Amino acid sequence: MRLDGKTALITGAARGIGRAFAERYVAEGARVAIADIDLPRAQETASQIGEQAIAVHMDVTDQASIDAAVAQAIAELGRIDILINNAAIFTAAPITEITRADYARTFDINVAGTLFTLQAVARHMIDAGIKGRIINMASQAGRRGEPLVAVYCATKAAIISLTQSAGLNLIQHGINVNAISPGVVDGEHWDGVDAFFAKYENKAPGQKKREVGAAVPYGRMGKADDLTGMAVFLASDDADYVVAQCYNVDGGQWMS
Repeated sequence: MRLDGKTALITGAARGIGRAFAERYVAEGARVAIADIDLPRAQETASQIGEQAIAVHMDVTDQASIDAAVAQAIAELGRIDILINNAAIFTAAPITEITRADYARTFDINVAGTLFTLQAVARHMIDAGIKGRIINMASQAGRRGEPLVAVYCATKAAIISLTQSAGLNLIQHGINVNAISPGVVDGEHWDGVDAFFAKYENKAPGQKKREVGAAVPYGRMGKADDLTGMAVFLASDDADYVVAQCYNVDGGQWMS
């Protein structure tokens, strides 16, 4: 019960990694707001998790939606002690085929969505005198480039940089900002990732997934549950002196 009495807002939490965070946080004593653009699925997830979870609609590309979701979470939970910025999308294309529309949408969700959700929650924390925790989701893709993943890699590099700047700025208010950098994590989202590589690398469906899993030093792809321990640590009192860091949880794929 390391988060007993705490409240958390988790974006993109109706499924996958975000849902795993919500389930673990509740198991650790927290109450959570499941924020997602898919409200019916968020409601279903909250119902399955139990009375410690609520669902809120949030479109991270719409400031009014961010503000409304934050306000609803505060109204129903009383306050927000922890934010996990998890909402994101993946995209891939050769440099010569990147479109402005895809670039803009990916940055709008992955970077602007993270920044302006962080901003809205940080304002609440400062106004309420909350010594809060903000956790951003980076990626090993933000540590280096990839031939077909320029835009996504750039967004995750931006998240690492944003975490450093926000962490240095907000610690004066007692708000710790840090990030988690996963490697390849299995889940339904990997069907879309695999499809991109099947298209651009002429691979059979499922081939890329098998290859990346075999390349992980640990011996397999990650699972959403592999990330939850770090998310609990960074939200706990044990991480009080941890500021503006990005932690790799990737089975040994990247060392820094």
